[in-house]
Amino acid sequence: MTRPLGAQISHMLKDRGVDVIFGIPGVHNQEMYRGIEEAGITHVLARHEQGAGFMADGYARATGRFGVCYLITGPGLLNALTPLGQAYSDNVSVLAICSCLDNTVRRKGQLHQMKDQEAAAAAVCDWSETADDAATAYHLVDRALRAFWYGGDRRPKAIHVPIEVLKSHAGPVGRGRTGESRQLPDPTNVMYLRTRLRKARKPLLILGGGAVDLALPWGDRDGTPVADLMARLNCASFCTFAGRGILPRDGDLHFGPYLTRASSADVVGQADLVIAIGTQLAEVDLWREDLGHRHDAMIRVDTSDEVLNTQNGCAFNIKVDARSFVRALLDGWDGAALMNDWDEGEVHRARARWRAEVDAEFPNVLPVMDALRAAMPADAMIYSDMTQFAYAAKECWDMPRAGHWHHPSGFGTLGYALPAAIGGAVARQGAPTACIIGDYGFQYTVAELGTAVELGLPLPIILWDNGKLGAIEDSMIAAQIAPNSVIQRNPDFLALAKAYGAEAVEPATLDDIAPALEAAFKTRGPTVIRLTPALSA
Repeated sequence: MTRPLGAQISHMLKDRGVDVIFGIPGVHNQEMYRGIEEAGITHVLARHEQGAGFMADGYARATGRFGVCYLITGPGLLNALTPLGQAYSDNVSVLAICSCLDNTVRRKGQLHQMKDQEAAAAAVCDWSETADDAATAYHLVDRALRAFWYGGDRRPKAIHVPIEVLKSHAGPVGRGRTGESRQLPDPTNVMYLRTRLRKARKPLLILGGGAVDLALPWGDRDGTPVADLMARLNCASFCTFAGRGILPRDGDLHFGPYLTRASSADVVGQADLVIAIGTQLAEVDLWREDLGHRHDAMIRVDTSDEVLNTQNGCAFNIKVDARSFVRALLDGWDGAALMNDWDEGEVHRARARWRAEVDAEFPNVLPVMDALRAAMPADAMIYSDMTQFAYAAKECWDMPRAGHWHHPSGFGTLGYALPAAIGGAVARQGAPTACIIGDYGFQYTVAELGTAVELGLPLPIILWDNGKLGAIEDSMIAAQIAPNSVIQRNPDFLALAKAYGAEAVEPATLDDIAPALEAAFKTRGPTVIRLTPALSA
């Protein structure tokens, strides 16, 4: 049957596996809302388009698939550029479908008019295209989903549809393909790496967020790819912040997520072979220009040409996804596990030294973090914000599961954690999801508390309240700048949460954190748990 195109797009998305859309309806995009309920899709009403974009991001990270947001012409899209930029930076699959004006050349002064909406979105998306007819709209949706599903560029896409085109009647679109694809590495590359491994005396593995699939069961054999890989290589390892949980946190040769510690460069420099899998080795992974490795010792494994051609020099690139790479490397492996010259004692001493550095850099954080970590369910998924608590925790909170801590790396926006955690909680109905956010970042997107209350999400919001922009203050002092505008007047956060209809609590001691968290996971609706440095002072 024919329907207005706006309705057909919702039916098309449902047919291709979309169950949830995040957004805010308006006069310009109301045609996109005509078919949502009829298609059987749940719509989550955000309080701001920025929140809708972050929710779609959080949903995508929680599911490992993609998130969808519906946006309105002009300011609605612009409000969502920050979350789209964050998704681009972190390689997260978000599809933004936006209404747009039919004619901006002949007609001026229209509601929501801007110079070039398509170009604005292009600045923070993999691509941004306008559909002037139904066939083009269908093509663009499938083009985006094919990239998300079949190993293309997973970064966000923006589709703009003129208002009159959304109103026009269109026929249904056929069913789309679903599934996943894997790339097969060149056998010559695999043989080359095996040869290098057998000759290496100090091989080092670095795992990033692009390698989280290595922690999932094979499906056709016992164990996991990462367990089989480490049993064969018997090498030392690091992980990036996004790669936490892939390797067992108590591994004898695992240095952990401490690549940002300056002296980790000396450790990396000892390696005669470095294999980096699924990591950009970007500034936010290292906080220095160079990893510290010998360039002739580096082999990089990734699916992204952009990553493989960054300035972090290497001897050899292998373009392939992590699971396919490990399968090819291990299939037909002959011989026992490799031997190496790494010292387990050195690894343990380095981890202890680096934790002490973090403790000195972020005083009063680690005791609170340890209490919170001990109380957190093993299967909890955590969304954190740009706050000192998260900066310390990313280094010292060893995750028991891969892909269960999400942080706004790269773009580094404040206000990410609350709406992203809402998106994650929507995706993980019945599974524990938590938000860790600072007092300043919380106020960026605090209105989304209304959405969490409306949905009845049992979402603990761990609010680290130090009453200032602590990281900025420290940076100014380090640069010999008198701290300026780093201390703000905060509201009564507990009263504010209750005004939205949320629960609110402030533990008086470290021992009070566990029962507060347990109660929050059992409450119908969000709970703000205010923590301060005074807890461990």
